[in-house]
Amino acid sequence: MDTDGRADRRGWSRRRFVAAAAGTAAVVAVPAPAAPPGKPGAPAARKRPDHQPPSAGRPRPLYLGTYTSVEGGGTGIGLASYDPGTGRITGSGTLTGVADPSYLALHPDGRTLYAVDERQDGAVTAVRLADRRILGSRSTGGAGPCHLSVHPGGRWLLSADYGSGSVAVHPIDASGALGERTDLVTHTTPPPGPGQQGPHAHQFLTGPDGTHVLAVDLGTDTVYTYRLDQHDGTLTEVSRARTRPGAGPRHLTFHPGGRYAYLANEVDDTVAVCGYDGTTGRLTIGEPQPSGSSGGSNYPAQFVVTADGAYAFLANRGDNTVARYAIEADGARLRLLGTVPIAGDFPRQLALSPDGRLLFTANQRSGTVSVFHVGVGAGRLRLAGTPFSSPVAVCALPT
Repeated sequence: MDTDGRADRRGWSRRRFVAAAAGTAAVVAVPAPAAPPGKPGAPAARKRPDHQPPSAGRPRPLYLGTYTSVEGGGTGIGLASYDPGTGRITGSGTLTGVADPSYLALHPDGRTLYAVDERQDGAVTAVRLADRRILGSRSTGGAGPCHLSVHPGGRWLLSADYGSGSVAVHPIDASGALGERTDLVTHTTPPPGPGQQGPHAHQFLTGPDGTHVLAVDLGTDTVYTYRLDQHDGTLTEVSRARTRPGAGPRHLTFHPGGRYAYLANEVDDTVAVCGYDGTTGRLTIGEPQPSGSSGGSNYPAQFVVTADGAYAFLANRGDNTVARYAIEADGARLRLLGTVPIAGDFPRQLALSPDGRLLFTANQRSGTVSVFHVGVGAGRLRLAGTPFSSPVAVCALPT
């Protein structure tokens, strides 16, 4: 069951159907496996930038994901800019030619944008930003791709197919264009969780060590860890971490220290702190914690963590809030601080601006993007004016 409306072919289309329908809590810690602080490839905890706020006169690019095949949807990737000082968004058109670009990611060098084509015949597309030229699309080999990310080395694109429960790897050449996929893995075990008809890969990301990649599967209640061969682009499974039955894990975000991560469970409306061992790639999922929702139907969507590792924010669809957490014990604990209304409906995705001073929420049902000022040192959120209108806004990518 995915509340955005993807399911089997009852599948991945259910993702859109349901989306179209209309304090302090217990603190739980999880022990992390020991990780040598100087291990190559494992980042040290980053500090919040200490430079002055960017000038309000220098807008930054913002890219917006949507569905092109639904009523009221967009016609491609939305093009906009935002003022880093005020948070005000200004639209500048649409990049057409990409079908159902529901999730976006940027190459580490900032020159190429990647989008999923969330359709039954799944694909991923590369766009050169200098002239907004589409560099081509490649099949993922699966159905309904809903997430993609670029390996930090910039040579591999990772994508997750919700409809088929599969993950794929594509090479990225020097121009940013994609080559034919080098691997495709479909999750066949364990069996689907309660209420699920099959696997539903929802996210595919790189671990802090850079060697392992992790696939979050809502349908099997499992996070799979693979070793990525960075020469051949092939995957070797090394471990699995299972949530409690029916949790429906959707999205994982790492603490900058590299030893902990935070998991949003969509189906049972909980979150969990996870320990992570970068040497083995093993993830250990802790006990469920509250999402901060007020008790009605709610589906946690995505975590983001501030660069200094002090706060985490969670998008709550249904409750229509962002939950604020203080991160304690070097990443091992989440303490719920409260929630902030998003001034929109169904916040599908969150993103922090590169300087960490703004938080963006893409609100699917209201077709808006809300922007919040992030309080330095307190993690408070303050709405930055009227939300920006964007058709079926399901992804906002500030650069």
